[in-house]
Amino acid sequence: MRFDLDAFRIRACEHVNLGKRPTLVDPVYSSKKEYKEMLASHVEQLSKLQQVHYADNRYAVLLIFQAMDAAGKDGVIRHVMSGVNPQGCQVFSFKHPSAHELVHDFLWRSNRCLPERGHIGIFNRSYYEEVLIVRVHPEILSVQGIPDELINGGKVWQHRFNSIVDMEQHLYRNGTRILKFFLHLSKKEQRKRFLDRIDAPAKNWKFSAADVEERVYWKEYMHAYEECLGATSTKNAPWYVVPADDKQNARLIVSSLIVTTLTDLKLSYPETTAEHHKELQRIRKRLEEEPAE
Repeated sequence: MRFDLDAFRIRACEHVNLGKRPTLVDPVYSSKKEYKEMLASHVEQLSKLQQVHYADNRYAVLLIFQAMDAAGKDGVIRHVMSGVNPQGCQVFSFKHPSAHELVHDFLWRSNRCLPERGHIGIFNRSYYEEVLIVRVHPEILSVQGIPDELINGGKVWQHRFNSIVDMEQHLYRNGTRILKFFLHLSKKEQRKRFLDRIDAPAKNWKFSAADVEERVYWKEYMHAYEECLGATSTKNAPWYVVPADDKQNARLIVSSLIVTTLTDLKLSYPETTAEHHKELQRIRKRLEEEPAE
């Protein structure tokens, strides 16, 4: 690895100032060819680790991606996870909650999608939307059926932070390892990518007027992210602020972190017991003695 991966990590209870965290860093690759070679190496490592992870069946891994529009979440997921067996990996994208979901607590709909042991779960946006977009647009709370006294007290966001931290600690204690990525995009780069989406017919479907309207709330979103990252990054469920103005570099950072995390789990294939080994030898003998057709 050629990254100082620790530099992207948010410490527990850290006061986060996103204005002081870069959206662009010197690329770790020197050419497009080297980028492709590095990413291919990470993808190959991840593919091998995921196979052992699936067989080992002790841990679950949850990857959470949050970002402003056009930061490249879909691209990171598509490129980094391209070598992973779909049988052991699931991607969930959380849009506006349905009427059925709104009659439950804010963690309910995402908890139903948590990965089981041996699997990798990916949340493209997540329960963190409830302390981000809902905080920027607090009118959304009015349709969530929450008792007024729980909202008017002014502590709704801290209560949600507490619920999230408690839930993630519970998951950790039961074998789920959580990596959380905030793809840190500059407002200038977002504007450029929006223009690219307008100019490229194949990308028009990705763009709507609502995306531009949300740019008006950029400062409010940055404040919400700062509060969220500082309150919910823990030793066992850390946030990583990934500079995202360079898509290729962002993919390499994310893939490096995932590979490192899986490697640190010391995964292994289950050992064959003496009795199972004897059974396999009996099966082998039976197959060898089958008459040729």
